[in-house]
Amino acid sequence: MALKIRKNPVVPAPYCPVSEFMNMLSGAWTTHVLWHLQATPRRFGELRVDMPQISAKTLTARLRMLEQHGLVVRTVMPTSPPSTEYGLTDLGRELIPVLSAIAEVGRKLKLSRTGEICQEAA
Repeated sequence: MALKIRKNPVVPAPYCPVSEFMNMLSGAWTTHVLWHLQATPRRFGELRVDMPQISAKTLTARLRMLEQHGLVVRTVMPTSPPSTEYGLTDLGRELIPVLSAIAEVGRKLKLSRTGEICQEAA
């Protein structure tokens, strides 16, 4: 005998806020970029040093996407030659506790699987 389908008590929103949030964080390296911008604004080259595995093309794409979503602000510095800094907006800063919580769960999962303590990247 098939199980009866129960009605979901959660009233659906006109849009899904979880989907909206996940769309903002979609794409490889997006969370890494946000993580590395949490302390201070960084120049493009500094971010490349922070994340040596990311390609310049991908980093550029992620920074543009995060800027379009209002999570990152791009500031052109009046230097010679001109340089550009990227920093978190107030909305972007609101994501840091979320990312920290995800990182903590990841550390616990790694510890439970391997017994190895995962150190936070410097």
